[in-house]
Amino acid sequence: MTAQNGGRRRGVALEEAILDAAWAELAESGYAGLTLENVARRAGTSRPVLHRRWAGRLALVTAALARQFARDTIVIPDLGSLREELSLLLRFMSDRSRGDGLQLVFDMQRDLAAERSSFADLHACIVDGHQFRAVLARAVERGEIDPTRLTPRIAALPLDLVRHELLMTFAPLSDTAIREIVEDVFLPLVSPSPG
Repeated sequence: MTAQNGGRRRGVALEEAILDAAWAELAESGYAGLTLENVARRAGTSRPVLHRRWAGRLALVTAALARQFARDTIVIPDLGSLREELSLLLRFMSDRSRGDGLQLVFDMQRDLAAERSSFADLHACIVDGHQFRAVLARAVERGEIDPTRLTPRIAALPLDLVRHELLMTFAPLSDTAIREIVEDVFLPLVSPSPG
């Protein structure tokens, strides 16, 4: 329960140690096997300390996931083409959502329902969407997207289709699936009308 310099950990240092411990427990035991007692023991603290920061296992795991996603940020450079940038983003998104990550979401389902929460709420807590918004903004600036056609539902469509495919197959998307989402579905919906 003490820091390496002999002092008691507080604030950010303690929170980091707890989130590291939660992530390690998830990797070893999965969501179903994760207990607050084990996280506290691994972090060198106590369960009441965890409860002062997070209401329960779901809140703690959500915080650990958000931190991990923030550390593993996807950066999409300006490639000069919506097609190229969106395809790269969807490939990264697909590749980072391995089967064990998807299993974690399914394992959290009961706790989400008990908290009157949802996968959408979980997603909003762990993914900021900055890179996707940047890709769309660059495409609007380049004239590749008609902003009047970019409704919230249409804007969300490529990411929603990737999530659907991942949840249905538990496998990364093929290059063909990504091409179809980008070129056959999304681009026709948002491209400026000819003329």
